[in-house]
Amino acid sequence: MFREDTIAKFRTIQTPFYYYDMELLRKTLSTCAGVAGRFGYKLHYALKANSNPEVLSVISGAGYGADCVSGNEIRAAVENGFNPKQIMFSGVGKSDAEIRLALQLGIQSLNVESRQEMEIIDELAGAIGLKAGISLRIIPNVDARTHRYITTGLEENKFGILPWEFDRVLETLKQLGNLRLKGLHFHIGSQITDLGVFKSLCHRINDINEWFISNQVRAEIINVGGGLGIDYQDPDRNPVPDFGEYFRVFKDFIRLQPDQELHFEPGRALVGQCGSLITKVLFVKKGVNTRFAIVDAGMNDLIRPALYQSYHRMENLTSVDPPEKYDVVGPICESSDCFGKAVSLPKTRRNDLLAIRSAGAYGQTMSSRYNLRDLAAAFYSDRGIAFRNIIRDI
Repeated sequence: MFREDTIAKFRTIQTPFYYYDMELLRKTLSTCAGVAGRFGYKLHYALKANSNPEVLSVISGAGYGADCVSGNEIRAAVENGFNPKQIMFSGVGKSDAEIRLALQLGIQSLNVESRQEMEIIDELAGAIGLKAGISLRIIPNVDARTHRYITTGLEENKFGILPWEFDRVLETLKQLGNLRLKGLHFHIGSQITDLGVFKSLCHRINDINEWFISNQVRAEIINVGGGLGIDYQDPDRNPVPDFGEYFRVFKDFIRLQPDQELHFEPGRALVGQCGSLITKVLFVKKGVNTRFAIVDAGMNDLIRPALYQSYHRMENLTSVDPPEKYDVVGPICESSDCFGKAVSLPKTRRNDLLAIRSAGAYGQTMSSRYNLRDLAAAFYSDRGIAFRNIIRDI
């Protein structure tokens, strides 16, 4: 993936830092939008995956709407070119201030997750003389077959409205004069690679949509959420997800009424492969049964391996020697600060540069200053350094 001139530039930048391949991002956006457009589907980028302004401006410029889960994400979306009328606001715990912001900006829909939330939105909308567009986030009880921390569509999850609540939800909706039901919203999880899961989701959506129609409620928007995974094992073989096969599942199995639109909220699938975390080897240490490659990036920079036990492909960019195995670990004072065990890398030495691949989603956006460490900079293939600009020789 990395050209020699790019690696030469990496040597002049203080590590750790994130590198974004903006050409790949644009190609992914174009491919996804092109396929969705052929089917007439609407797209909302999920900002939680990556909210860097440089990334957001490219995505909004490609014509995408936005899926936000906080008031600050809504602000970031608007500030970086997204049309408020194409913004969905999800989240099980919206504050009153966040709801007011969404109402004042006139976003497309607040995705509500309980009858209590409906009542609060109605009250806040009435206080400012507005009618709020809402979608009901529904738990379809479909197993995403992914990590339990990123599964959101089962009955035991905290999200959404359960089918046995439907009658009471419709009763509540009739009593509230400041709400307008616009859609039904579903999201069952993230990093889903088994497309059969989406087929099961389609069948459940069909049943639920028909139930609402039989009760004289016709939603204009059916929002199926996101969740399409990426290839963490071999990012160069599959840099762009197979959006054709993904959207084809919904084309083949979902049943919409003529006046209903199908909306999607991709996040990871759009930005995951365009980002890498570049880190420098500080020490190579011999353990009892392993070698440790101790790098200057830590779990505060990329928490996914510690939080989800997730795999990221790692590459030594500055060595071509025969491979050896290393536990690649960071400097944080936690034993969980480990990016990978028994990783096969070319013989690795102090000052070698490693790339931790497929880090464009849920990487920088989840970073922290734990141990009072500096936040990593961001470097864009077409824009240079952002956030910090610290250059030195390695």
